[in-house]
Amino acid sequence: MQKISLDARARENLERAATSTTGRSAETVYGGHEHALRQTLIALRAGTTLAEHDNPGEATVLVLRGRVRLRSGDEAWEGTAGDLLPIPPARHSLEALEDAAALLTVVVAP
Repeated sequence: MQKISLDARARENLERAATSTTGRSAETVYGGHEHALRQTLIALRAGTTLAEHDNPGEATVLVLRGRVRLRSGDEAWEGTAGDLLPIPPARHSLEALEDAAALLTVVVAP
């Protein structure tokens, strides 16, 4: 078993996002194509948005640092460090209201 420090990974990805032209950084911390469960750490610079996209399957966003807004249609939910936001089964976007890091957990159907 390998221990992963989400705090350290969040810090590293926030540093990369700060210098990236896209204002984002991400890395898969668990899983991948050979697993049904996939966890990806996403860091976003304040004001950066992951544009609206399709629902990836059963998924959640755990906010590790900062503040984000998850939007789907006319509804929106804000989350701060420690909040778990279930991703709705519809197109949605994620916006960083301040520099933020979040853990996206997705179950991909086999």
